[in-house]
Amino acid sequence: MTETSQANPDNLLSQSALATFLQWLAIAILVYLLISAVGMIGDGFKGATRGQADELFQFATNPFMGLIIGILATAMIQSSSTVTSIIVGLVAGGLPVETAVPMIMGANIGTTITNTIVSLGHVRRDKEFRRAFASATVHDFFNVMAVIIFLPIEILFHPLEKIGGFLAGLFVGGEDMSVKGFNFIKPATAPVIDAFTNLSNLISENAASILLIIFGIIIIFLAITLIGKLLKKLMVGRAKVIMHRAIGKGPLTGIFSGAVVTFLVQSSSTTTSLMVPLAGTGVFRLKQIYPFTLGANIGTTITALLAATAISGETAVFALQIALVHLLYNTSAVSLIYGVSFLRTMPVRGALWLAKVATQRKSIALAYILGAFFGVPAFFIFITNQF
Repeated sequence: MTETSQANPDNLLSQSALATFLQWLAIAILVYLLISAVGMIGDGFKGATRGQADELFQFATNPFMGLIIGILATAMIQSSSTVTSIIVGLVAGGLPVETAVPMIMGANIGTTITNTIVSLGHVRRDKEFRRAFASATVHDFFNVMAVIIFLPIEILFHPLEKIGGFLAGLFVGGEDMSVKGFNFIKPATAPVIDAFTNLSNLISENAASILLIIFGIIIIFLAITLIGKLLKKLMVGRAKVIMHRAIGKGPLTGIFSGAVVTFLVQSSSTTTSLMVPLAGTGVFRLKQIYPFTLGANIGTTITALLAATAISGETAVFALQIALVHLLYNTSAVSLIYGVSFLRTMPVRGALWLAKVATQRKSIALAYILGAFFGVPAFFIFITNQF
């Protein structure tokens, strides 16, 4: 009995270590499939447009329409990582970077729907709901402010596009640092891309390129969903420890920790949703949670940068450019809005006001979610099509 009882802890430890190893192995395989899927979308988009990407995306050449598409797509999928990875694939296939930039901005707004929905879990307790709803919608107000400030500047002067292009050129443009020269991703992902290309041709030669895009989108969606679930099991406990230790130490620490936690769990929705119950129960105040939320905006850009590594050849620089635009946009928005005192307080004031109104009439909370993320974008699409 003694020998058996002494052996059991060792067996349990070895089983736990094996389970952890298998989970990390599964994540590595899923990342590989994610990168392969981005390459599939790029190849499929090239084949589908045959160099006529501008004509295919005429409906989005209006920057405002690109913004709306980004909001709606992300609100429906509830994952900005998925949408931005798809956008990277589309740019690799010929979608103009100028068209894709507003889509990236829209994805930032659309992703905030998840934590706003989570806040409804506190709806039966007024004080908790008021705090939770404010902590969720401060992210909304911040991202809307960022678009109001940066979209007109981008339309007029294209600073994000130009800086992103310059930085991408440093990594992809030169002969010594060309992705063509040292990119092992393309040959590594070729078997998967070739297999799905053959499958698409087998199903329908005429629609093979469209099918390849569809397969790529499905794989991206499934891969990111499964990666998120696995990382939650492996990292959310550690992420909570980081969050608890960092939030009370000051805004810069909060921003940095928000970025790290989001990188660990690969989902800004998860990061911000983790904070909503803590705000609702009064563990942390809105002003403490606010910078942590901004860090989540920065951390979520890692997925698009990872996706850009799937691309080589002539379009590699554009794929990396749009991924860098995402990073530049989010870091610039945090630096400007949080760095300027009168701008910094505006999202907090807006969130507190909306939370107060929604607490008095709970139907307003539901109307806000449906209207802000679906109704208003749909209305503007309708209005735009009339003119």
